[in-house]
Amino acid sequence: MAAGATYEPISTTTLGSNTNTVSFTSISSAYTDLIFVFEGTMSSGTDMMVQFNSDTATNYSSTRLYGNGTSALSTRQTSDTAFYPAIGSLANRQSIIFQVMNYSNATTYKTVLNRANNPAGFVGAHAKLWRSTAAITRIDIIGASSGNFATGSTFTLYGIAAA
Repeated sequence: MAAGATYEPISTTTLGSNTNTVSFTSISSAYTDLIFVFEGTMSSGTDMMVQFNSDTATNYSSTRLYGNGTSALSTRQTSDTAFYPAIGSLANRQSIIFQVMNYSNATTYKTVLNRANNPAGFVGAHAKLWRSTAAITRIDIIGASSGNFATGSTFTLYGIAAA
């Protein structure tokens, strides 16, 4: 991220009804990084999936570190068809933030840093990788296993503007 960079809101969606998918499309390449912020819960189902450019191939990997104040845990997934940024069940309201670095670079894989806060007692930090050199122009946030995000949940995408 460039020194002196600022967040510029690209798009915000606040759900007026329960919804399975929220998409950010036609993302401009004018920024250095993207920041996604979610605040909400699920009305059905318990998890969130994220896919870039409608890619459903096994190009997603993640390392997750999380804890509850008593113990620390870690997991590793490779060759997934999406990445999962939540910690525990989204039946509990969560705040989820992830940053996609160099999202418009068309020569490197995309790195994602993710933080999730679950009031049921867990916090987590994740490092994710999308193994594609394509510039990201679309982000789909999907309720896993046909779950729906609850009315009132908010999804915001910011661009980091170069100084």
